[in-house]
Amino acid sequence: MKPLSLLIEILIILGVMIRNIEAEKHNKKQKERNVTTQVSVNEVKRFLSHILERRKLIKVIYQRENALGKKKIQRKLRIRGIQNKDLSKRNKNHLRKQAKKNFTDEGDQLFKMGIKILQQSKSQKQKAEAYVFFAKAANMGNLKAMEKMADALLFGNFGMQNITAAIQLYESLAKEGSYKAQNALGFLSSYGIGMEYNQAKALIYYTFGSAGGSMMSQMILGYRYLSGINVLQNCEVALNHYKKVADYIADKLEKSESIPVEKVRLTERPENLSSNSEILDWDIYQYYKFLAERGDVQIQVSLGQLHLIGRKGLDQDYYKALYYFLKAAKAGSANAMAFIGKMYLEGNAAAPQNNATAFKYFSMAASKGNAIGLHGLGLLYFYGKGVPVNYAEALKYFQKAAEKGWPNAQFQLGFMYYSGSGVWKDYKLAFKYFYLASQSGQPLAIYYLAEMYATGTGVLRSCRTAVELYKGVCELGHWAEKFLTAYFAYKDGDIDSSLVQYALLAEMGYEVAQSNSAFILESKKVKILEKEKMYPMALLLWNRAAIQGNAFARVKIGDYHYYGYGTKKDYQTAATHYSIAADKYHSAQAMFNLAYMYEHGLGIAKDIHLARRLYDMAAQTSPDAHIPVFFALMKLETVHLLQDVLFFKFTMCWKWMKLDNTLGPYWDLFVIGLIVAVLIFLLRNRYG
Repeated sequence: MKPLSLLIEILIILGVMIRNIEAEKHNKKQKERNVTTQVSVNEVKRFLSHILERRKLIKVIYQRENALGKKKIQRKLRIRGIQNKDLSKRNKNHLRKQAKKNFTDEGDQLFKMGIKILQQSKSQKQKAEAYVFFAKAANMGNLKAMEKMADALLFGNFGMQNITAAIQLYESLAKEGSYKAQNALGFLSSYGIGMEYNQAKALIYYTFGSAGGSMMSQMILGYRYLSGINVLQNCEVALNHYKKVADYIADKLEKSESIPVEKVRLTERPENLSSNSEILDWDIYQYYKFLAERGDVQIQVSLGQLHLIGRKGLDQDYYKALYYFLKAAKAGSANAMAFIGKMYLEGNAAAPQNNATAFKYFSMAASKGNAIGLHGLGLLYFYGKGVPVNYAEALKYFQKAAEKGWPNAQFQLGFMYYSGSGVWKDYKLAFKYFYLASQSGQPLAIYYLAEMYATGTGVLRSCRTAVELYKGVCELGHWAEKFLTAYFAYKDGDIDSSLVQYALLAEMGYEVAQSNSAFILESKKVKILEKEKMYPMALLLWNRAAIQGNAFARVKIGDYHYYGYGTKKDYQTAATHYSIAADKYHSAQAMFNLAYMYEHGLGIAKDIHLARRLYDMAAQTSPDAHIPVFFALMKLETVHLLQDVLFFKFTMCWKWMKLDNTLGPYWDLFVIGLIVAVLIFLLRNRYG
């Protein structure tokens, strides 16, 4: 553990030095996002040598004090004539146990302080301070703190990524029975990051992790059995694993409503990625704040909602949420009134739990016909909060809100019929309302639909449908927050940190994470994997994403087989994947690629007419394909004209004109360039 303690001390130093960094060096945008604290190597070495010297000095003093203490005890024993060795051993054992207990208690206290700071922190600087406490607690042997530090080293929190040190910590923790460490070692073995690539070993680690209570391991095993990844495909086993995680998530959702973190696709165009609708740009946020202060009610409600649940990359801030809702409510916004009622019903730092205040605001919103307000009143009567329990009144309000399309009210109606709360049990009606709510993404409705399909309650039992629904619920877990940190790491240029986070989510079955991981790997900017492993691993991840319905991933698999990236060149397999993408997902890119293959007879029989048709379909499917299709058709028609007209009677001469041999494999690009040059020349002469 000595080398591990040394690594932890380095983290402590870096954490402490965060406090000395001037706030002026960071702009407002960086405060809201991941801030990597950089410390000079010389300063680290100086502080580290100081700590090491101090520890050596303390050790020497401790040894001298022990020696003097022993001599004094021996002198007293000789004077008194006490020679009882057993008594001496018992005293020593007692002192050791007491010292160990004090050491453990201090570590627990430091860990709790770190957790408290982490929960209350809003900025990256405050979060970094929490990790200072974790590092100190880890140095005292606190296992939970060691898990936190190992995760920080693995995922690169605050720019501190060190895979080797993380593995050392995880291996030490695994020996102590840490299920989180088992899961992490399984993940690293599965990708071959810092460890030997070994799927069998990964499966063993995941099995031990799930047995110990790791929800992530349960989810990974569920996905593996669902898809048949290194195990025999087994829907029932997958159902068992996913249900355990879904039960855990549903319990959390029932206590407090949770909204999934936005999942940004890195495969989007760079211009779209920089202003992605899933993440609110800092400048746009400032503009919205300006409009809200100017009295734009709709913007006030929107900002209130974003701060209430912490969406679009903004931190959760109940005070700001209440501030904007109150401004909008004063202007007469029924939605704002309903959200204020919701805040007081659930209770938080800005709006302490108060049923009377919740009833007041819900009533104000409901009087304006607001669905959220009607649903809120239904909840008060259903659970008897501030009013007597009255299922009839609750049913009335839920029905009114459900008619207006509010998914939470539809779920509540479904639950009443499912559980028989105030009404006769009716599984058909329960299924109807659960299904309606699930179409809007209501997570608990999806969970109860999964329960019905899993048990065959009110519907024909379907293992596959149940598993797919459970999987959707499982993906709402707190681990989905890594989508946000992974995205910001990518934006900040920390590619390795971003990859590790996306790769873990990909292992858990998130399709977006699978395509993002593959996208990062094929960029070859990653340093934690050997270059020869990147394309094969990217192909594996594109394949998993394609199986889950990603059309872009399906086209990428075709590209990999066409060009021989990470696999052997195989035109036939490439054509198969392009055909799936074209037929099933109507991908313009797949149509264009398939047309090119038909034009040249690559992996499939040459068919000029089908090539023309596919080029036309690509142009009709996407406006972006118009120009490429125009040039491709120009080239096709030119070559076809040369073959069918000019050299009709000279077939023997045409054989000599095999362009692949004379001009090379990319002669068609040469022809396109020639056509473009001729067109430019003609246009210049016309307008000259």
